[in-house]
Amino acid sequence: MNTIKDTLEYIVKAIVSEEAKDVIITDSEENGLTIFEISAPSEVVGKIIGKEGKIIKSIRTILNISYPTTRFLLKIKD
Repeated sequence: MNTIKDTLEYIVKAIVSEEAKDVIITDSEENGLTIFEISAPSEVVGKIIGKEGKIIKSIRTILNISYPTTRFLLKIKD
C-alpha cells in the first residue's frame, strides 16, 4: 500500500468484505486537501460508520498516523 487511497480502500473493503464490490472510493484535490468520497449502498454505509461513528473515526485515526503530512477529508455517500 503505497498511497493513502490504497490504504483506505484496503481498510474499507476488509470491513464490508462480501459487499466490497459495491463500494467505490473516488478522490479529488482541492486547495491542498484530498477529498475521498466513499459511495456504498445504504446497508453497507452502517458497517463503515459503525455504532456512534467509532469505525469511521478509527479509520481516520489510522490514516492520520500512517500519513501525517497528508490533509484529507472522508465523505460517505449512499
